[in-house]
Amino acid sequence: MEGGAIAQFLPLILIFAIMYFLLIRPQQKKMKEHKAMVDALRRGDQVVTQGGLIGKVVKVKDDGEVEVEIADGVKVRVVQATIAQVLNKTEPAK
Repeated sequence: MEGGAIAQFLPLILIFAIMYFLLIRPQQKKMKEHKAMVDALRRGDQVVTQGGLIGKVVKVKDDGEVEVEIADGVKVRVVQATIAQVLNKTEPAK
């Protein structure tokens, strides 16, 4: 009896394992890389927001915000998590 019960649940377990390796694990890896990218933001980096705005980081604040200059003299506050991509990375000061 017990072997039959395990045989019935085996396909369900295999489906869960496949879902984990194909969907969940890559998503977690992508989230970890995004967090590392956002944490490494510094003044002078050129970034793209999720809304499609391209600008240069003017100030990185402690409360999860970044001040981005999108045109000469036009600065906007952006939540750090909404930075989609870093285009040009500035070199750290030596």
